[in-house]
Amino acid sequence: MDMNLQKYIAFAKTAECGSFTRAAEMLNYSQSGVSRMIGDLEKEWRLALLERGRGGVRLTSDGMKLLPLVQSVCGECRKLQSRVDELNGLQSGVLRIGAFSSVATHWLPKIVKEFQRDYPNIEYEFFMGDYAEIERLIAEGRVDCGFVRLPTLPEFDTVFLERDRLLAVLPEDHPLAGSEPFPVKALCDYPLILFERGTGSEMSEIFEEHGIRPDVHFTVWDDYAIMSMVESGLGIGILPALILRRAPYRIAVKELDIPVCRRIGIAMRDRKSAPLAARRFLDYLRYRND
Repeated sequence: MDMNLQKYIAFAKTAECGSFTRAAEMLNYSQSGVSRMIGDLEKEWRLALLERGRGGVRLTSDGMKLLPLVQSVCGECRKLQSRVDELNGLQSGVLRIGAFSSVATHWLPKIVKEFQRDYPNIEYEFFMGDYAEIERLIAEGRVDCGFVRLPTLPEFDTVFLERDRLLAVLPEDHPLAGSEPFPVKALCDYPLILFERGTGSEMSEIFEEHGIRPDVHFTVWDDYAIMSMVESGLGIGILPALILRRAPYRIAVKELDIPVCRRIGIAMRDRKSAPLAARRFLDYLRYRND
């Protein structure tokens, strides 16, 4: 989708919701992404479209005059794209997507719901795996696109989506449960439940860089198993913020004193030769995160 149209949609939805945060949730964008796009639009048009305040946002007089036109443009562009897709045969087919657990749990449902609204006859096949498994599925052509940790294989076409912070996960009664941030070097003194799946990990790189030798008691391949073990007092875990959304466990979650993040992206073998459904799906992901 053209970037200007993305900005128009962001402006229209924010005006409707009266909130950057609510608009971001409905569009499956980041809040900062919505704010940035509207800010860019205001710079391009040399007009203030929204008044920002503690209670949210509201239209300026110029914004009120332009909103109906923006909404009309968005509606007509959707009709145009729908007609183009009909002519290209995007009214049916199968979209095969590879994803690791946190993306499949917290991103895919919202994204697919939005995509399905415009393309209701597309069917889906989801393939789950770790980073290396998703890369292999893409390379072998078993999926049309896949969510990956960046950097990935150099031959892939990729789009960066988001930086996902790694956080410390402790039992609620742990002596350091009140520490903010959590000192990474403390992992030398307390049992660590290490998440290690696929090749390499961000935490292993941090341990090596800072000369930290963690007291690893368990190596586990499942995020939720780590949370359960932490809740039972078996040790401390380090997990991505994305998987910790709505975590159903009694655990304490802390920022690390050495910031660590993983870079999430989506990849395909060759965008030019990819199925139309996969290329259109990629458009739903672009510009959604800073």
